[in-house]
This record gives sequence, C-alpha cells and structure tokens, in this order.
Amino acid sequence: MIQIKIGCFIIFNIMLVTGLFAETPIPEEMAVQDSIGKICWYNLSLFSIEGKGWTNTVNPYDRFPRTAEALVRPPVWQLSRQSAGLCTHFITNAEFIKVRWTVHNKELAMNHFPATGVSGVDLYIKTSDPQWRWAGVGRPDLFPTNECYLVQNMDNTVKKEFLLYLPLYNQLDSLFIGLPKGAFISKTPARPVTEKPVVFYGTSITQGGCASRAGMTHVAQLGRMLNREVINLGFSGNGQMEPELARLLSELDPAIYIIDCLPNLQPKEVSERIVPFVTILRNARPLTPILLVDTPDYSNGFLDKSRQDRMLNSRKNLLSEFNKLISQGVPKIYYINGKPFFGEDGEATVDGTHPTDLGFIRQANVMVPIIKSIIN
Repeated sequence: MIQIKIGCFIIFNIMLVTGLFAETPIPEEMAVQDSIGKICWYNLSLFSIEGKGWTNTVNPYDRFPRTAEALVRPPVWQLSRQSAGLCTHFITNAEFIKVRWTVHNKELAMNHFPATGVSGVDLYIKTSDPQWRWAGVGRPDLFPTNECYLVQNMDNTVKKEFLLYLPLYNQLDSLFIGLPKGAFISKTPARPVTEKPVVFYGTSITQGGCASRAGMTHVAQLGRMLNREVINLGFSGNGQMEPELARLLSELDPAIYIIDCLPNLQPKEVSERIVPFVTILRNARPLTPILLVDTPDYSNGFLDKSRQDRMLNSRKNLLSEFNKLISQGVPKIYYINGKPFFGEDGEATVDGTHPTDLGFIRQANVMVPIIKSIIN
C-alpha cells in the first residue's frame, strides 16, 4: 500500500497489486509505438470489456447482439450502438496514462448534457479500502478523434488497478491506452462465473443522462458499490417495455433484472405492459429476481399539474400491476418507490427530469441497500 498525501494530511491509500498480475503482462510488442518510440499505445481490444451482455455484436462496443437489429425498433437499435455502461479494468505501474479515442457521432454534447458525459471517457483507481476513486477524465472537443492525458506524475514503482468507462451517448469506434515505453500493463482476472451481473433496463436516465462523467451514473456507481459487473440497457426515450426487449433480456442470466421504464410510458401503457413483460422474463428465468422501479418525482411537478398527474398515475398503475403479480403468486418480484430518489430540495436535476451528478448519487444511495438485500 502507498499513501497519497497533501501537505501533512493522508488523503487516501492506493491498493498495490502484486502476485498473479506480475505474471500476465500484455507484451509491449502488441502495442503501437509513437513516432519517437516513447509512448506505447494499447488497443482496447486487448482488454476485457465489462458491461456487455452479448459477445456477438457488430462493433466491439455495441450493447446488443447483431441479431437484435431485425427484432427491435430502429431507434432502439441505434441507441444500442452507444457504449453506455461499458468499461475495462487494467493494471499498470505507468507514470502517466493517456487515451486516444474515436467516436462515430458528430454531436459530442447536448444543450443540457456535457461532452465529458456524452462522448468522454472516465478513469477510476482502486484504493485500499477497497474503494474506487476518480482519477481523470477525457474531455472531447474534436470530432472524430481526441487524445489527452488522463493522469500524470504517478509513482512508477508500484502496480495499481484502474477502471475506464466508455462514452455514454456516443458510439465508440476505437480506443487506445497510451503508456510510457517500458511500463507494465495487464488485464485484471475475470470475475468468478458464480458472480452474476446486474442488468438494468430503462430510459435516458438509465443510459446516463445527464451525468457529467460516465462514472457518475447511478448504474456505474452501483456497480462500484456492489463490486459487480453491471449491464446498462438504457435507451434514451425508448424504454418502452416491448415484448421483444423482454425476450432479449431473457437471454441473459443475471443476479437481478432492474426494470426502470416509467418515464417513457404513459400511465395507460404502464397498466398494459408491466405484466406481459415480467411474464416473459419470469417464464425464461424462474428464479431471477425482478425489481420494478417507480418513477422519481419531477422536480418542478408541484408547478406543472400535467406532469405531476402523469407521474402520480404512472406510480399508482405500477403499484397496482406489482400487487397483481404478487396476488398471482409470481415469485421474486420486488418494487422500489422512486419518490426518494432525487431528494426534496429540487436541486438534483438539470431539467426537472434528468438527474445531475447529485441526483445520481442520491438515487444510487437509495437503491444500493435494497439491491444488496435482494441479491444477497
């Protein structure tokens, strides 16, 4: 362990990595060296990608299998090409870490959603707690390719574990990790096969709108809190609980399905779609827990009666459908009230609906004990 200090205060401890990792480096010969031979660029394809439910994808950083294109609506397919929730772990003793990445879509940002979240990459380091602590962010300002340092001036005598999140709302074409020549780098060992992932299916909020960085979504935070792989199947404006989506989700074998679609459904659709969707999942996965997530309050709903009425009716209908499933004896069905997600002060969203980092932190903190109690 090494300690990072500022002045006379110990701020946090870095977990040193020893043993197995020293025996499995990625050979430097597999990297591409820069023109003066000082930086080695390692293709992301050399590393394991977490957050992918399927391996048979068109692009390595897509979220749906290639077969899904013929099954889902075109907007869902296009959104599935965006790399929300995907990440990679690696071990290195490098003094610095650079990144060079190429995105597919010209829209690097939105008017309510920064480029660092839409199209940026986000780096975390494991500390000795063990916890994950933010280390650096890739800020895109060019299309299609950006290059930058994520972190510099590190101790190069010890190995450290890093976690790199990919863009939330852009399609990633390629990514290279740049290290000084001679630095050690390796993949981390695969998680135990008995440690199943957590699958999230939902809306723009699930996909990550409007986090400032890819690691700040509640899905990413919950992955770190639970120390589990998370699969993010959020589709902006398109979390509509169609049966074909239920059939796709049923191909996965997770620790839990978390279904969070109310913001994309009208109250009538909530009543029509919950039971059929859950029935498909339950028939395919009889023992997998299913958590139905209620909608959070609109931050300005107390002023906009139409929005407030829609939210309250959707909430009422979800609870009614949940109770219907319980009365039918459907096992392992759970419900979480969304009212506490964003707090009571109205300060947790960018537009009344989509959370800021504060909103995502609050939502993750509400959800984590409930998810833990279900899967443990």
